[in-house]
Amino acid sequence: MSEYKKRIIPLDRKKWEGHKFAKFNYTSNFYYDVEVHHKGSDFHFSFVKKPFETPLEKNPDEFDVLFQPWFDNIKAWGIVEGERLIAVIETAVDEWNNRLRITELWVDDAYQRKGIATALMDIAVQRAKDENRRAVVLETQSCNEKAIEFYLAYGFTLIGFDSYHYQNDDIERKEVRMEFGLLL
Repeated sequence: MSEYKKRIIPLDRKKWEGHKFAKFNYTSNFYYDVEVHHKGSDFHFSFVKKPFETPLEKNPDEFDVLFQPWFDNIKAWGIVEGERLIAVIETAVDEWNNRLRITELWVDDAYQRKGIATALMDIAVQRAKDENRRAVVLETQSCNEKAIEFYLAYGFTLIGFDSYHYQNDDIERKEVRMEFGLLL
């Protein structure tokens, strides 16, 4: 068992609600190009992994915030050093269809590739099983190649997408919302 897995604790909502944590900065060398074809009553979609001409640097201006009020039955776990959050997973319940949604998964750059994200994901999946949820779902962007690779390696599969979720030109910007799911 990694030393970090032992350090994961439940995060108290009263203490951490509204906490802004580091931006999801990442670099991608590849993206999943989304093509939608419609002929008659048939639709065909493809996601083809392609290289960026120059690596994409994503440095969002906004910070992510824990325990957002629009999610139901939120629980979060993380690793804290002093008062600094170095890793977190947050989950919420989609009651209407009995799924657990991962709303946040983040590991500080200095702590990546140490098994922390897998340990956090294991906690979320265990919560779903303990609560008899039928699936675990999450979203990422078609340009976040490392996240997609991690989710696929963990066992998630692509279950849908939204080509106008962030802006009206998501396909052209190569930032399409991709939904992944893990059936339990």
